[in-house]
Amino acid sequence: MTLPTALTRLVGVRHPVVQTGMGWVAGPRLVSAVANAGGLGILASATMRFDELQAAIKETRGRTDAPFGVNLRADASDAAERVELLIDEGVAVASFALAPRAEMIARLKDAGVVVIPSVGAARHAEKVAAWGADAVIVQGGEGGGHTGGVASTLLLPSVVDAVDIPVIAAGGFFDGRGLAAALAYGAAGVAMGTRFLLTKESTVPDEVKARYLAAKLDGTVVTTRVDGLPHRVLRTELVDSLERRGGLPGLLLAARNAARFRSLTGLTWRAMIREGRAMRHGRDLTWAQVIMAANTPMLLRAAMVEGRTDAGVLASGQVAGMLGDLPSCADLIADITTRAREVLTELSPE
Repeated sequence: MTLPTALTRLVGVRHPVVQTGMGWVAGPRLVSAVANAGGLGILASATMRFDELQAAIKETRGRTDAPFGVNLRADASDAAERVELLIDEGVAVASFALAPRAEMIARLKDAGVVVIPSVGAARHAEKVAAWGADAVIVQGGEGGGHTGGVASTLLLPSVVDAVDIPVIAAGGFFDGRGLAAALAYGAAGVAMGTRFLLTKESTVPDEVKARYLAAKLDGTVVTTRVDGLPHRVLRTELVDSLERRGGLPGLLLAARNAARFRSLTGLTWRAMIREGRAMRHGRDLTWAQVIMAANTPMLLRAAMVEGRTDAGVLASGQVAGMLGDLPSCADLIADITTRAREVLTELSPE
């Protein structure tokens, strides 16, 4: 049973459910499981070298015949080359955490790739829509990772009213009731990160999943001590330490991890400094906070790959406090769409 919307028609998936491109989490196994279940899975490429992304796309293609996407950093030094890779490999969707340039959108659209940036305000949605974006993901403050301060119940309708392209709701969604509510607001589907992190196909270590499952509704905190920007994460001893730590010790820790991230990704120091300057532009950030931003991927990797809940940062939406199971992606998507249909039917009896 399908639940057709503007999103399913645009992308060619069966269900209006999107798995977001979570760094160190959204790899071929998870993405292909979502795709095979009828949703839109999105590979996370920001933490991959170019050759790793190339291999991940090929592996995902070998696991599924269904459409899937890749999340790109529009400000990456090799963003243009990655765009060409998506086109060459026939990837269905390009998503972006930061707004892509107009010419980048045009290049992708000319090649038949659906472009779906993530936005945090109606004005951002209007900008990328004017540049030709096919749809947008809008994340309310309940969402994990970098997030804003406006709740989905207010941000979502403001974006729906602002643009004429499909809007995908993120931040606080985890079940069929949420999908039904999003559709009632005028959205074309929902995007979820934490809910898909807590599935059987997610490669996140079991001890890390257990930490998420033990979280309560007040178990997350929005901190700027990770990278200078509002970042919703699970409350852990490390986060408490970062909140208390300042000055030279924190700076040295950040510098060491920034160097490790550089060696993993192949980024040059010049590129990292350029990105740091871009981050400082228009924000009241110290250089220590900028270095912490380069440090962030390593803190996430320590948890999501190495299982180090003591030494890693666990990005998390508030929905972690509502979750208590690890379903398969197929069961999760089936349950969400079935329940959404039931709710919509109950609200509109014949």
